Amino acid sequence: MDFVTLNNGVKMPQEGFGVFQVPDGQITEQAVLDAIDSGYRLIDTAAAYMNEEAVGRAIAKKIADGTVKREELFITTKLWVQDAGYEATKAAFALSLKKLGLNYLDLYLIHQPMGDYYGSWRAMEELYEAGKIRAIGVSNMYPHVLADLCVHARVIPAVNQVECHPFFQQKDALETMKEFGVVPEAWGPFAEGKHDIFKNPLLLDIADKYSKSAAQVILRWNVQRGVVVIPKSTHKERMEQNIAIWDFSLSDEDMAKIAELDIGHSEIVNHFDPNFVKFVCGMKIHD
Repeated sequence: MDFVTLNNGVKMPQEGFGVFQVPDGQITEQAVLDAIDSGYRLIDTAAAYMNEEAVGRAIAKKIADGTVKREELFITTKLWVQDAGYEATKAAFALSLKKLGLNYLDLYLIHQPMGDYYGSWRAMEELYEAGKIRAIGVSNMYPHVLADLCVHARVIPAVNQVECHPFFQQKDALETMKEFGVVPEAWGPFAEGKHDIFKNPLLLDIADKYSKSAAQVILRWNVQRGVVVIPKSTHKERMEQNIAIWDFSLSDEDMAKIAELDIGHSEIVNHFDPNFVKFVCGMKIHD
């Protein structure tokens, strides 16, 4: 496993395990148990995923049985739009910490740059400076939004988690992140299965060349671009396959071929659609 060094010196695993759309309860708990057993140390959740408690139970079990120490884990969760604003962010952070059963977070992200996210950022800066979070960052910030925050913030975001896969490669976004020293992290690294990604002829040809799967080639392509990846699965054998990407490298020629798959836009979500913005802002995760 390789690590990236964040702009504050904190080291973050370059591959982790995501739990988006994994149901709360036993399924999530077992998935995280299996992920830690498979070697994952970065676990990514969010308040809006409604499974922080299950993630926390799995973490507690693996620490209790001696599989890992807390300091070996890198735990991420995210602030939902409903809790945007200075005071609401501090309350939401405390609740997430309680649900996870932790006394600090490794990374806390603004899930969507909507509502009073500047007030949220001020609160997160204070929580970071108080030592309650090792690093703070953002998610779904397009280049113009990220640049605006970086210019005005006291603490530059350490991470920007965005959709990033062969069909939406986010080249402009990655250039802006590099300019400000922000590490890119990919959600949906498999494009949520769109374009029949696992059966793509080019990806299969490249996979055959390295005796790997298309999924492994996709993940390897992103990490070679300096992107952190957080693939999701509830099947342990796939978890093990997804993390087995550190024993090979794609050639420059193969990287260039994959670059040609980019269609330049998302087919999963459109953050520029007013109806999507209204939907997100109206989504309540608690009373």
